[in-house]
Amino acid sequence: MAQSQSAGTAPKPSKAKKITLSITNAVELVLSLLLIVYISYDTFMQIPYLSNRNYMAFQLFVCIVFIADFFIELFLADDRRSYVKSRWFFLLISIPYLNIINYFNIFIPADIVYYLRFVPLIRGAYSLALVLGYFSANRAVSILTQYTAILAAAVYILALLFYYQEYGVNTNVTNFWDALYWSAMNMTTVGCYFSAVTPAGKIISVVLPILGMLMLPLFTVYVTDRVTKFNEKSKSKAEKA
Repeated sequence: MAQSQSAGTAPKPSKAKKITLSITNAVELVLSLLLIVYISYDTFMQIPYLSNRNYMAFQLFVCIVFIADFFIELFLADDRRSYVKSRWFFLLISIPYLNIINYFNIFIPADIVYYLRFVPLIRGAYSLALVLGYFSANRAVSILTQYTAILAAAVYILALLFYYQEYGVNTNVTNFWDALYWSAMNMTTVGCYFSAVTPAGKIISVVLPILGMLMLPLFTVYVTDRVTKFNEKSKSKAEKA
């Protein structure tokens, strides 16, 4: 009797858990998008972000939300020890490093500090993948959609990093659109008519084609899945006829 009651009540917390996680992932996604907008604006306008109290306060808020989400998911996890082992990295990238550096007046090179602004966005990319995955019941379509969205976000963010490093140094980079075009062309492995001149830019030029090549097997899986389902439907129709 106790087992049947337990089995009957099991779906309810599972549904509540799924709704809770969906909401937290959606909140993380929105905050990450706002963070990208904020970083982009400060980069284009050349605003010194460490002295920008509004940005520092917003990033601190985002990091606090991410840390809170980690412990919410930990509380809801069936096996908390396994959750910590598999997700400890998400807690690590949720720490507000910029605020800590600014508060304690720690000296770190400007380029490294700039890159630290993007650390919370790694958690946002994870949330993006989860949220998009909910819109498709088909696993192949879900994986392709998630990776495409993450790839597009990576192209934009790496273009922003490339622009930050190359603008004023590389004569071919006169505005952000040049950097975005360069990033997109390198992601497709086609290459661009101009190259990076800074060490960071050269590293990015290696990372982008790797990301692009990772897309090929996922696209192959998607096409194979579509063809298989089409053949199954055709065979089913033929048998009914």
